[in-house]
Amino acid sequence: MPSAEKGPTPLPRSPEPAVIARGALPRLAVPQVAAAIADAPLVQWARLLAGIAEGKSLVEYRASRTIFMQGQPADCLLFVVQGKVRLAVGSKEGKEAIVATLGPGEFFGEGCLVGQSVRMSTATTVGGCTLIRVERQAMSAQLRDGQLAGVFINQLLARLVRYEADLADQMVNSSEKRLARMLLLLSHFGPKSVTESVAPGVSQEHLAQMVGTTRSRINFFMNKFRKLGYVTYTSKAGLSVHRSLRTFTLRD
Repeated sequence: MPSAEKGPTPLPRSPEPAVIARGALPRLAVPQVAAAIADAPLVQWARLLAGIAEGKSLVEYRASRTIFMQGQPADCLLFVVQGKVRLAVGSKEGKEAIVATLGPGEFFGEGCLVGQSVRMSTATTVGGCTLIRVERQAMSAQLRDGQLAGVFINQLLARLVRYEADLADQMVNSSEKRLARMLLLLSHFGPKSVTESVAPGVSQEHLAQMVGTTRSRINFFMNKFRKLGYVTYTSKAGLSVHRSLRTFTLRD
């Protein structure tokens, strides 16, 4: 009797993707990323941009001055030499949210290099500020320089890592830890810092928007941080962040 024909050999099943529980994510990863970014050496853009002869200028602003507004034409990049710059986005309903506070060594407005025709945010100075303004065409041409392009890309990658850390922060950390990390970022707390000031004008409402919680929770945690000596506040010096707050973010 002829043997029965065998059917096709079934393909081996692919292993199911591993599912990571929410609580299993590494809690220390986010504050360590924030610390690494803060510890990065300050970029000396004035030296790196020295090769640009045309389309570059040094501009100075007083405190609380608008550098550009959301919706205005995007035609240049700006590099922070001294001072701090606040980036905020607004809605048609009049709501505003601070998305970043930038300090020396950082830049903004880079969207113009990839076809962004208008500004996606409003940039305002925090205190006196000195910037290097580079027109889009001049920056595009200068990026053919290997050294400048390498540093520029590294800065963009560091920013991407921070955005990923922000996302992970929302997923795995408590609102208390997120607030602590945000205060360190806003004060540009560095590796040798002992005490740094948070840019003035950042209210508890702004912090609540950035952290993703309520104003009452921010008020509760700020009072707790003050009692523990993590932060201090005076009408003259404003809000100051101390090194003990950074230690708190690295604690499991």
